[in-house]
Parts: sequence; structure tokens; C-alpha cells
Amino acid sequence: MDIKDIQNLIKFVSKAEVSEVKYKTKDFEITIKTPLAGSDAVYAQPAVYHTAPQAAAPAPVAAATPAAAPAEKAEAASDDSKYVVIKSPMIGTFYRKPSPDKDVFVNVGDEVSVGKIVCVIEAMKLFNQIDSEISGKIVKILVDDATPVEYDQPLFLVDPS
Repeated sequence: MDIKDIQNLIKFVSKAEVSEVKYKTKDFEITIKTPLAGSDAVYAQPAVYHTAPQAAAPAPVAAATPAAAPAEKAEAASDDSKYVVIKSPMIGTFYRKPSPDKDVFVNVGDEVSVGKIVCVIEAMKLFNQIDSEISGKIVKILVDDATPVEYDQPLFLVDPS
């Protein structure tokens, strides 16, 4: 099972509004748990059998400012409605650079095209390149470098015109 299959499974589970799904094959097992009441948080805990056992990872911590988010969203919705949002396809740590000694992938004002790498998200020690799905100009970067991101969290605002 590759990362795209896992992402699609997470999307399906979140839309189905179920609390827990387990998927198991001969050498792979994944458990996806979602809080009830349709919350956006999705937690995935895969287990690969052909590797050495590891200690259990600590549970993901919720965002530090959940109370401020609704006010920001209401404000942003009015002026940002003409922009397209590039969202995180997974849970992980957001990085603007491919490595600490390299330049950032994109800055505000840069033109992006379909398929251009805009950032990297680290998930389970794997660095996943995130490509732009639209062409346009980066208007705003919504996430600080080296911070945790959730599934479907807005990362960039792009002006498609």
C-alpha cells in the first residue's frame, strides 16, 4: 500500500463519519481512528510487520489555538474567496525547504504551475513532496516552517488569475 492509497483511505474514512477502521493484509496493517461527531481530526497508526518493533508513538497534539481559528476563517473567507487553497494531503511536519541548507520551494509572489513542488511534509520519517494542483501566483503562506500540519489543513493561497 503506497502513500496515495493511505491518503485516499483517510479521506474515505473522514467522509464516512465512522469512528475507527482497520485494514489488514499479510504484511501491513493500518488503523484509522476519528473522533465521533464529525470532527476534522484523523489519526492513522500503521504497523508494518517486516520491520523491528518500535515503541508506541505519542498521540498527536491538537493545534495550540483552536479558539482563534473560527474568527480567522470568518475574516479570511470574505477577502480570500477569489483564491484557491493548496491543502495538506496528510498529517505530518511542514517544511518550506528540501533541506536546511537549501532555498525555500516558493515565496509569496512566486508563480507556480501544475506539478511544481511547493513544500515537503514529513510523515513517519518519509519526506513527501507536495505538488501544486493549480497554476497561479502564491498570495499567502498559511503555515510556519517546521510546524505540524493536519490532514486537509490549508497551506497556501494561490491567485489563479
